[in-house]
Amino acid sequence: MCSADIYSVTEITRKIRYLLETSIPTVWIRGELSNFTHHTSGHMYFTLKDEECQIKGVMWREDAVRLFFTPQNGMKLLAQGDVSVYERAGHYQLRVRQMQPMGIGELQMAFERLKAKLLQEGLFAEERKKPLPQYPTRDGIVSSHTGAALRDVVEIIHRRLPGTQLVLNPVKVQGEGAAEEIAQAINAFNSYGKVDVIIVTRGGGSLEDLWAFNEESVARAIFDSEIPVVSAVGHEVDVTIADFVADVRAPTPSAAAEMVVPDRNQLVENVRVRAAHLKELMERKIASWEDRIESFRLSYGLRRPFDMIEHYEQRCDELVKDLSVHVDYFMKEKEHALVLQRDKLEGLNPLSVLRRGYSICRTIPGSVIIREAGTLNIDDQVEVMFHRGTVQARVEAVGAE
Repeated sequence: MCSADIYSVTEITRKIRYLLETSIPTVWIRGELSNFTHHTSGHMYFTLKDEECQIKGVMWREDAVRLFFTPQNGMKLLAQGDVSVYERAGHYQLRVRQMQPMGIGELQMAFERLKAKLLQEGLFAEERKKPLPQYPTRDGIVSSHTGAALRDVVEIIHRRLPGTQLVLNPVKVQGEGAAEEIAQAINAFNSYGKVDVIIVTRGGGSLEDLWAFNEESVARAIFDSEIPVVSAVGHEVDVTIADFVADVRAPTPSAAAEMVVPDRNQLVENVRVRAAHLKELMERKIASWEDRIESFRLSYGLRRPFDMIEHYEQRCDELVKDLSVHVDYFMKEKEHALVLQRDKLEGLNPLSVLRRGYSICRTIPGSVIIREAGTLNIDDQVEVMFHRGTVQARVEAVGAE
């Protein structure tokens, strides 16, 4: 064996890569999608398989953004790309440049799968749907600036309620990048925050034409919107994922315009009816007050005012007399109680005892009352208090009890 026949792993891998990439032209491959991953970088990684074989695939971000649908596991696809080798792993793969479903059936299956997923997550729940404002002053519109849907919405809103301000965020409504533009427009209106309602609309079309409104990014933008969203996509028979998530689904763009703003003529008629009803209520109220005034006018009090005054003067005199009697009785009761309390206090007054010939002896200094002779010593100074006056003395002797 000569050294010229020996390859390194890198050398043989690169030789295989060169042979594959130069010998196999760009091809279309049909197969079923599996192991699909949409990386945060924007790149897509997946496997295409049939009954017997499989091939790994990759779609770089610059190609992936041009897809009009979101690939999902189980979809049967047509993929166009070049066969290449991923040197690090040593396997061959298909570098996909474009991809499309193999018919309406695949799109319908993708529709049903996404519908089931979002239903499970609660994006269709009725309790989280927001009511439309009754009298919006500024409406946001997400639509193509050249579409008939926009013309219908603008014409009907201006006819029904002239003066309503309309703010258009123009977007693509089909084809590559449409879903991203629609989602970004809804988010932009929420950041702007100065519209009362958002109308997402376009005219009718095939399932492929309307597919942007079946994308998960659009559904989540509608769900996250703090502003009420009306979905008006296609004709009445057309149903999209956006319809299920929106706060209100309108069967047509024209119907959306009628839902969003009230009819001026109807408002005028409502005001006329309410004004007539208010007038009738006021007339009834006035008539009721007139009846009460007339009743007062004919009452005894107004017919004989001086008699009523004299009656109340007499009543006042009676009340004054009763009050005087009650006050005198109350004062006598209190005076008697006061005398009793005074007598009690007088009996407890020590000075009353002194008047009967007793005296009080207190030490000097300190003025402590002497109750027993034995508490004193010879030569202690004392003060003796009589009924009238006091004397000071010195103890010369202490007698036993």
